[in-house]
Amino acid sequence: MLKIQNITYSVEGRTLIEEASVTIPTGHKVGIVGRNGAGKTTLFRIIKGELVLEGGSIEIPKRARIGGVAQEVPGNEVSLLDTVLAEDKERASLMAESETATDPHRIADIQTRLADIDAWSAEGRASSILKGLGFTEKEIQMPCSAFSGGWRMRVALAGVLFSQPDFLLLDEPTNYLDLEGALWLETYLAKYPHTVLLISHDRALLNRAVGAILHLESKKLTLYSGGYDDFARTRAAKRAVQAAAAKKQELQRAHLQSFVDRFKAKASKAKQAQSRVKMLEKMETITAPEDAARVVFSFPEPEELSPPIINMEGTSVGYDGKAILQRLNLRIDQDDRIALLGRNGEGKSTLSKLLSNRLDPMGGQITRHNKLRIGFFAQHQVDELHLNETPLQHLQSALPDFHPPKLRAKLAGFGLGADQADTEVGRLSGGQKARLSLLLATLDAPHLLILDEPTNHLDIESREALVEALTAYTGAVVLVSHDMHLLSLVADRLWLVKDGRVAPYEEDLDAYRKLLLQGDEKPKAEKKEKPAPKPKKASRDEILALRAEVRKCEERVGKLTDMSKKLQVKLANPELYEDKEAAVVWQKKYGEVTEAMDRAEALWMDALEKLEQAGG
Repeated sequence: MLKIQNITYSVEGRTLIEEASVTIPTGHKVGIVGRNGAGKTTLFRIIKGELVLEGGSIEIPKRARIGGVAQEVPGNEVSLLDTVLAEDKERASLMAESETATDPHRIADIQTRLADIDAWSAEGRASSILKGLGFTEKEIQMPCSAFSGGWRMRVALAGVLFSQPDFLLLDEPTNYLDLEGALWLETYLAKYPHTVLLISHDRALLNRAVGAILHLESKKLTLYSGGYDDFARTRAAKRAVQAAAAKKQELQRAHLQSFVDRFKAKASKAKQAQSRVKMLEKMETITAPEDAARVVFSFPEPEELSPPIINMEGTSVGYDGKAILQRLNLRIDQDDRIALLGRNGEGKSTLSKLLSNRLDPMGGQITRHNKLRIGFFAQHQVDELHLNETPLQHLQSALPDFHPPKLRAKLAGFGLGADQADTEVGRLSGGQKARLSLLLATLDAPHLLILDEPTNHLDIESREALVEALTAYTGAVVLVSHDMHLLSLVADRLWLVKDGRVAPYEEDLDAYRKLLLQGDEKPKAEKKEKPAPKPKKASRDEILALRAEVRKCEERVGKLTDMSKKLQVKLANPELYEDKEAAVVWQKKYGEVTEAMDRAEALWMDALEKLEQAGG
């Protein structure tokens, strides 16, 4: 159990967390959310013991291991597999000692302990994790020095997952993963045997991998049952009640004050006026919830071009004379919204470079509209910004003929206000840098916008704003992203990059997700069996029994629905949250009822299907 009691912490005179408390039971998986700069990463550092609290305490079981992703994996000559294996310190120590120990009793103890911690399957487990995060069998044996910083971060993630700490702390782990790696991590975390604390802005991950949301807001911590969507609904209801209560109190105050102002000088009404003054003084102020500043992206509108804007016929592309993609017969129109799917290394980035004219075709034809303008955004461009220049200076270099007020307006259109416009890029947050790069990529109103992982470092509000902007954008979009929520809302066409080809994927994203999670190996052809005999027609008694079961299931769903509505009303009452322990209990009950309703609805559907099959 992790018990946080009345903790307070400040940075440079600014209080980030103030008398905040929460209890997280052992084995729970919790997503941590809050505005950028609210103090989520600071909370992690406090839990790890890296920062000294000003007040309060944190209780963690003795000998419990706390693990997080290392900030950097050294670029040495040690293989990826050995680097990950070394993260299990106890196993590494015992294996080393087993090679030198001579005392029979000690040797026996070592071998017993190695068996207890399942040391002999370690290589298989480490390999499985590395493969899940996108490394091939060959790459697992290669040295760390052969990989870039982003790939080394995957090795660091693999290391902490392999070591299986009692408290696993992950801060934006999907920022260095592709869609396939993110989906694998989602499944892995859902089955992780210990406590998980996860800072993330990935809605799909927060809906599937965790069972509770810890919200850091207004310097306080509040725990909500369920995934992110459940949290958003509960919080919206709570804020609506709070806003209504604040408005009602404001009207009541105005009424009392009006009476005081009218009659305070009148002798016959002096007592009543004084009484209302006391009522005003005793009235505890209800503060309306503070609305976050609206997050925006304003993409300029390109003029309309005649279709297609890009057409390929038998095109091949690759590097150093070796084709990566071949026989491409693809067409893009200006109203297309295309998501590129495919495992790492299949050629998604190669296709993006071909489309954006950063890579010449090796064969076949590619025709582009003669007025076509293309905007390209990739994570490496964020890293290539000039750290000692301000966003305003970046725009002045790109648009030397524009006056500063117009440039500032463009920055504001991407959520970079006056303060950020004059701040050196090196001091901006990751999200602010990403916004600047997106602005630079769209300055000339491109007809085609190619986005490679645009949501890295963007918070949830910024991701929603990006969805809105892309929906309103009148150019074509080609999108590579690990954010399933973004893909599902933006893309209306899916292209699968696989085995050197690119072809439309006719299923939806859910089908692709299932394909990745179960593996895409084709099942072996099964021997044809004789057709199963037709089921006997159900008897009248059997049909009556099935109908009774359907009614029973329907009644159960109805009761659970009523319970859910009552609990929603209870959770929407702001007075409930004055007693935090009681609030947690009621939120847990709501989560249990929601789970029970899911099961009841599944049983109901199953009963209906059986009845239908029986001809009833």
